Amino acid sequence: MKVAFSTLGCRVNTYESEAMAEKFVREGYEIVDFSEKADVYVINTCSVTNMGDKKSRQIIGKARRLNEEAIIAAVGCYSQIAPDEVSAIEGVDVVLGTRNKGDIVYYVNKARDEQKQQIQVAEVLKNKEFEDLSIADYQDKTRAFLKIQDGCNRFCAYCLIPYTRGAVCSKDFNKVMQEIKDLASHGFKEIILSGIHTASYGVDLEEKVSVVDILEAIENIDGIERVRIGSIDPTFFTEDVVKRIVCLKKLCPQFHLSLQSGCDATLKRMNRRYSSKKYEEIVNLLRDKIKDVSITTDVIVGFPGETDEEFNETYEFLKRIKLTKTHIFKYSQRTGTKAYSMENQVDGTAKDKRSKILIELNKVNEENFIKSYIGKTLDVLFEEKYSKEENYYVGYTKNYIRVIAKADCDISSKILNVKIENAQGEIAKGTLEI
Repeated sequence: MKVAFSTLGCRVNTYESEAMAEKFVREGYEIVDFSEKADVYVINTCSVTNMGDKKSRQIIGKARRLNEEAIIAAVGCYSQIAPDEVSAIEGVDVVLGTRNKGDIVYYVNKARDEQKQQIQVAEVLKNKEFEDLSIADYQDKTRAFLKIQDGCNRFCAYCLIPYTRGAVCSKDFNKVMQEIKDLASHGFKEIILSGIHTASYGVDLEEKVSVVDILEAIENIDGIERVRIGSIDPTFFTEDVVKRIVCLKKLCPQFHLSLQSGCDATLKRMNRRYSSKKYEEIVNLLRDKIKDVSITTDVIVGFPGETDEEFNETYEFLKRIKLTKTHIFKYSQRTGTKAYSMENQVDGTAKDKRSKILIELNKVNEENFIKSYIGKTLDVLFEEKYSKEENYYVGYTKNYIRVIAKADCDISSKILNVKIENAQGEIAKGTLEI
C-alpha cells in the first residue's frame, strides 16, 4: 500500500505530516510523492486565508484524478473550521480536524473497510491537552522541526487560528528534551522549535518553564549545533529574556517577529498587543545585543479601514527599520472573525497595489542585507545539492542567508566556512574556506 502527503501552511503542519507519515510506515505503507498513484492521499490543509481553503480543494481534486479508487483524507485547519464543507467535496473519504491526526491510519482503514465516509472533528476550544505527535524514526535530514506548543489565546481580529487550533497547550518539558536528544542521536545538527503561538509555551504547565528554558537546556546536548525559534510574538523579547539568550552559543541570530502593520491605528483594530514604537524598540534591542541578527516579519495589507495614509505609515515604518525580509499578505475576509463584519472593507485593487509596493521594498531590503556580508566568512550548514549548477551545494548561515558554494565532494549535513563573494536576489554565492 502506498500513501502520499500534501502539506499546506505552517511549520507545525509540516511536523504533524511527518508524524502521520511515520504512523503509516509502521503499518506497512510506503511513502510516495504526491504526484504518483497512491492508495491513500492525505491533504494536511490550511485555513489562514481563503487561498488556503481554495488550494486545499484543488489538491483534493488532484488526488482524485490521480487515482479514483484511492482513499482521500482531508485533515487539519480547513477540516476543523468547515467540516461540513470539506465532507461535501466529491471524493473525500476521511475528514479529521487538528486534534485527531494521531488516529489517521485508523480512520483511513475504517473508511476502506466500511466503504463509508469518516468524520472526526473535536471541539478544540474546550480541549487544552497537547496531542503528542512525536516522531521516532527520523529520515536523513539536516534540519528538524519540533512542535512544542499548539493553540493560541490571542484572538487577533483577522485570525481563525484560535478556532481551528484551540487554546494554548504545551508539550511536557521532559518530553521536549528527550525528543531533542533523539534528534541529536539521529545526526540532526539543527532544530527549529515550532508552535502556533510559540511564545506561550509553558503558560499552561504546572512546571514553570518557558522557551528560554528549552534553549538553555539545549546548550548541554551534544550533537545539536544550532537551534532556531519559529515565528514568535515580538513582546516575547523582554530585556530579561534578551539577557538570558545573548550568551547562548547554539541559538541562531534569526527571529521572525510578526508585525502585521506599522500603523498604530491599524494594529489596534487588529487587536495586536503592541505599538509600532514598541516593536521598533524590540528590534533595536535585538540588534544592539545580538551580533549579525536577522529579523523577518509578516505584514497584512488591506485590513478593514486601512486608508492610504495608514498604509503609508506602514511603508515608512518598514523603510526606516529595514528588516531582512517581509512576507506580505493581502487581507483575507474570514467568516467567524471580528474583522469579517468590520466596516470599510478594502477593495482588491487597493490591496494589489499596496502589496506590490511592499514587495518591491522587501526586495531592496533583503538584497541589501545579504550584500552587507560580501567579503565576510560565515558558517554555512549545507543541506543538499543545488540543482541549478553542477557541483554546487546550498545551505544556510546562522542568520538564515541562503548560500551556494562549489564542492568536489558531497558536503550535505556539514557546517563549513564560506567566504561570501557576491549576492543576487535572495541568494549569496561563496567559496569554501578549507
